[in-house]
Amino acid sequence: MSPRPLDVAAPAHPACPAQPADCANVSAAILLAPTPPGWVEDAVRGWPQLLRDHAACEKKAASTALALMFAYPQDRPLTLALSRLAREELRHFEQVTRAMSALGVRFIRQRPGRYAQQLRAAVRTSEPGRKLDLLLVSALIEARSAERFALLAPRLPPPLTRLYADLGASEARHFALYVDFARRDSPHAWRARLQALAAHEAQLATSPDRSLRFHSGPLTDGRRGQTGGG
Repeated sequence: MSPRPLDVAAPAHPACPAQPADCANVSAAILLAPTPPGWVEDAVRGWPQLLRDHAACEKKAASTALALMFAYPQDRPLTLALSRLAREELRHFEQVTRAMSALGVRFIRQRPGRYAQQLRAAVRTSEPGRKLDLLLVSALIEARSAERFALLAPRLPPPLTRLYADLGASEARHFALYVDFARRDSPHAWRARLQALAAHEAQLATSPDRSLRFHSGPLTDGRRGQTGGG
């Protein structure tokens, strides 16, 4: 797969329209590869398992925002923006847990998938590169989330249809926020670094995976049919 050039000429805060497909188009501005159709089919078949991982992802998104606030307390605009973002992610967690209760999906502790762990392993360890990488990795995760919410919203049972459409719009705003701060901090370096990290993200999101997760690749053939369960 040859990565396409990034479309980074979009407005600083791209609006995500009401239609889920439009949210996917907005997110594609920084993603180098679309989600494989096989992952969508895996997710539709195994939506209870996916929902459990989704709840964990919302908690992780809030904790990531809080960690950045603690790491860079001197950056007041960033900390204030991330304070609001963290509260929004926790509200999303509450919405997902209500949907799980309504649909009879039990909480089961799951091992984290490889996606976020391996993406964050690419983050540089020294400043100022570390801060730029953390912002861009967060942007990529939010963009992939927005794309997948848009793909799943028309395919899942109520109340997930409306919830996922709404969450797709929120995640598109979040990735734009992270990109804005990356652009502000490193006006000459952010574009090339985003290209490199986006290539790594695309490989993780499209290569076969052993476990269904919200940000996994499509399941390997031997794991298909093992994604059900309430």
